[in-house]
Amino acid sequence: MSHAFRHREILEIARQDGKVTVEGLARHFGVTHQTIRRDLSDLADTGQVERVHGGAMLPSGTSNIGYEERRRLNFDSKTAMAKACAARIPDDISLFLNIGTSTEAVAKELRSHRNLLVVTNNMNVATILATNPDCQVVVTGGNLRRTDGGLVGKLATDTILQFKFDLAIIGCSALDQDGDLLDFDIQEVGVSQAILQQSRQTFLVADASKLRRSAPARIASLEQVACLFTDADLPGDLPEQCRDWGTEVVITPPQ
Repeated sequence: MSHAFRHREILEIARQDGKVTVEGLARHFGVTHQTIRRDLSDLADTGQVERVHGGAMLPSGTSNIGYEERRRLNFDSKTAMAKACAARIPDDISLFLNIGTSTEAVAKELRSHRNLLVVTNNMNVATILATNPDCQVVVTGGNLRRTDGGLVGKLATDTILQFKFDLAIIGCSALDQDGDLLDFDIQEVGVSQAILQQSRQTFLVADASKLRRSAPARIASLEQVACLFTDADLPGDLPEQCRDWGTEVVITPPQ
């Protein structure tokens, strides 16, 4: 059976079931797990599916995939990006870390930094950095989003507006080819815009899967970001746009 035929049938199964697994597809087609993983990687590269732990699902333009799935997705890439990002963060500064698995990865790399004031609307980031005795952690108020430990809404925004950060480290749900940062939750978008407004400099941490996704709400443009940390070359003329905007792009392939 040709890979093109498998690809078509994999997509049909995903439409029917909402998700496909490596185990189930290998059994269905009578091929190895490695063959199915290659098929799913090919489909993910063209934006037809999104890889999740143990399989894949159809991409959504209106709702995000589960938080635990996102934590496992592109784990090695996120770790490499986080290390590169943390290496550029000096001691003795104030910074903001927002909601997301990529920012959580950065937080883990900051556990040996000294004399940081970290403000966050991410309960997971606060828990991670609570282990660093040289880091003061301030958690915004807001509506708790139980799915990911995020704090959103007016109270979170009002807290952020009381600060002026040296640096903000943010993530996003999607990044389109125009260089726009996108998200699914309009309440989170308002918080993210406040973060950008109150930060002297902003770093974005976003793996290449974000470039194959869409989301309905616009946060900002890469033009407002000092440095993008990602794990693959940017598509189309986006690298040239970043040069025009003065946005540095740091590419860190997974280790």
